[in-house]
Amino acid sequence: MHIDARQIEVVDDRMAKILRAKTGAERLAIAFGLYSSARRMLISALCVEHPDWNEQQIVAEAARRLSHGAV
Repeated sequence: MHIDARQIEVVDDRMAKILRAKTGAERLAIAFGLYSSARRMLISALCVEHPDWNEQQIVAEAARRLSHGAV
């Protein structure tokens, strides 16, 4: 597989310094916030894409996608 270097995001040195200064719990809280935000956006998109699906179907599909198909 070829990796396109133009599509890889690199953390800015200043941001890396800020993140290194955070505790593990703070970094985990940031990661959880990012996951929660992604999940909410995905659920909203799925609701628009599949208006005929019920809540259980939407949540199941979001879980499947966020787990890379492991669920």
